[in-house]
Amino acid sequence: MKNATLALGAALVLTVAGCSSDSDSDSGTTEATGTAAAGNTDTGSAPTSCPTAPAKDDAKPQWTFKGATGGLEMVAATATEAPKITVQSPFSVDQTVVETLVEGDGPVVAETASVTVCYVGVNGRNGDEFDSAYKTGSPVDFPLNGVIPGFSKAIAGQKVGSKVGVAMTSADGYAQGQPSAGIEPGDTLIFEIGILAAS
Repeated sequence: MKNATLALGAALVLTVAGCSSDSDSDSGTTEATGTAAAGNTDTGSAPTSCPTAPAKDDAKPQWTFKGATGGLEMVAATATEAPKITVQSPFSVDQTVVETLVEGDGPVVAETASVTVCYVGVNGRNGDEFDSAYKTGSPVDFPLNGVIPGFSKAIAGQKVGSKVGVAMTSADGYAQGQPSAGIEPGDTLIFEIGILAAS
């Protein structure tokens, strides 16, 4: 079951932007970070697993955001606890929004980097979690030029070690939907992403 969940996660995140046009995914993006650095090096001592313990009930959110409809609160993962995303649904955004929850101290992730991350994805329409590396405890590796636009926008320009939140438009996620994950066309997707390494 662990491998099946991880395979679903990799398949979801690695589904590229064939479902959205460049003009849709590049316009109206709000980012909390700067431009990606041209070069990057591997950090060498990245964690090899994702924390699996649930977040404490009294954990204070690092991000509270009111969308075009609904709202969200996000608690970043810690060294031992998975993140927590609470959604007032239906939640939607008109522009993709990126928030740095915890800034890392590693190198800046280039737009063309390959990364190792822990992440959880939640559907804004109903608040359902549809994918999580935190459930399996296994980080996922992928090149940023091979993922949905919203995922790349959330990671490029961040520092390795950062925890990032993103609320992405359907155009930056799965404009045509992703039935295997319960994602319908038009759904806003929410992710918490822990950037473990980049090269």
